Amino acid sequence: MFDTALSANDLIFLAKGAGMTLLVTAIAVFFGTVLGIIFGVIRYQIGPWWAAPLTFFLDIFRSIPLLIQLVLANAFITAVLKIKMSGFTVACGVLSLYTAAYCAEIVRGGIEAVPQTLRRAARSLGMTWGQDMTSVVLPLATRVALPSWIGLALGVMKDSALVYIVQVVELLKSTQILITRLQEPLFLLLICGLFYFVISFPIARFGGYLEKRWSND
Repeated sequence: MFDTALSANDLIFLAKGAGMTLLVTAIAVFFGTVLGIIFGVIRYQIGPWWAAPLTFFLDIFRSIPLLIQLVLANAFITAVLKIKMSGFTVACGVLSLYTAAYCAEIVRGGIEAVPQTLRRAARSLGMTWGQDMTSVVLPLATRVALPSWIGLALGVMKDSALVYIVQVVELLKSTQILITRLQEPLFLLLICGLFYFVISFPIARFGGYLEKRWSND
């Protein structure tokens, strides 16, 4: 018969780690999406040549592994700038920029997917640039970009497991702590995987529901 030393308090400890994972993910996705929309619109509006410096900046966050970004950012802030900053703040900041780098491409692709004929028709009706973007581009681009954005959000949630490197006790770090104490790695990793599934499955299904509903409109 299977026997484990895992207690109810240990499950609560894992649940708190899952809560930290959700908090870090929510902050990173929110600010990353806001920045990504701004960067994506700028890249689309000013063209590839003028946007080259911004593109290079975003490529840095897309090209360098997230773990290295976290280590370098933490070392630069604390050792070079001599600024006392919690690991949680560093993690949220790096993950937000990491999310923004990918979200900017999603936004730019969504805008480019809107037919130019529709935009020209909107401007011929007397719409301003802002009205064109909010009334024509936004609804159509959102439908195109939503599946990729859902995938990005889920990816950021799983990538948040790397923030343990800056001393943030999220779900995976909580699991590692229990593995060290209980010496039941396979069982605890299974429990950890179930926590991730419970968190991510509703988000994925909700995104699928929205995509299906909009496709039928």
